[in-house]
Amino acid sequence: MRGSNKKQKKIDRILNDVVRDYSLESTSVSSIIKAMSTSGGFQSRNLSYGVDILRTMRGEKRCTKFLSFVGALLSTGVRGIIRDMLKDNMFDCVITTCGALDHDVARTYRRYYAGDFRMDDSILLKKKIHRLGNVLVPEVSYGSLIEKKVQSCLEDLYNSQKVKQDFSAYEIISHIGSTLDESSFLYWAHKRKIPVIVPGIVDGAVGSQIWLFQQQHKDFKIDILKDESKLSDLVYDATKTGAFMIGGGISKHHTLWWNQFRGGLDYAVYITSAPEWDGSLSGALVSEAISWGKVAEKAKQTTIHGEATTLLPFIYAVLKEDGASGK
Repeated sequence: MRGSNKKQKKIDRILNDVVRDYSLESTSVSSIIKAMSTSGGFQSRNLSYGVDILRTMRGEKRCTKFLSFVGALLSTGVRGIIRDMLKDNMFDCVITTCGALDHDVARTYRRYYAGDFRMDDSILLKKKIHRLGNVLVPEVSYGSLIEKKVQSCLEDLYNSQKVKQDFSAYEIISHIGSTLDESSFLYWAHKRKIPVIVPGIVDGAVGSQIWLFQQQHKDFKIDILKDESKLSDLVYDATKTGAFMIGGGISKHHTLWWNQFRGGLDYAVYITSAPEWDGSLSGALVSEAISWGKVAEKAKQTTIHGEATTLLPFIYAVLKEDGASGK
């Protein structure tokens, strides 16, 4: 009898969370996301839990908060959400790719257009239109435009030096942001003094322009280890750390990599559309990083499987609602 009681108690603990039907008495995004926590399936619960983690992380004054994302997001309307999260001071550091810089500079001055995944790329080539998924980027809105704007920024930065010195990449990025308008996430990062770290700075149009400028100005140099020292300072000075990682690749990895040196992230939310079965970093669940010491064993963490441009507006809407209600 005693053994059967123990078995029943274990079953009772497993069968603890009842699946409840949605009953949308309120159409606020917060109430819908909250209802997902008891919906039972499938990614909705991860989304709800992820929002709760971000809420806790945002309210934790002693927590140094990282935002990482892939560059392609900036070619879409999600650029406005990235911008507004920085404008609202939700994060202390950004880790991203050079593509994010490219799209932010380009879209400050020119338009991108909605297209389709099934368009004929040979026709687009003849019409001088680049395709990024279902986003169309006219050639005039990209390469030559970025070249002109970045070369001008670098010339100004170079001429402002009284004594020649090596720049960190984040200092160059901040200067570029200072020249853009309020539609730009780089502008608000500069305005809020949020460092933007791009570990693969030469892997994109802005990075190529930095290289090209240096060919004509041999005493203009980047010391990328200054960026690593900045990350080191942020991590080692932090009481707690948390990260909202949107997409994988180098931006996700660099965020995890540096946080291993302090025992791992205390909060971690990751959005991905990649599968884990091929062993890729992009598909790896946040929980896998626990084995590497990059996420703390007792961290509040979750992986949300979904497409970021679809999910991010709803996540940000909840966080905005919290801010408006004083939570």
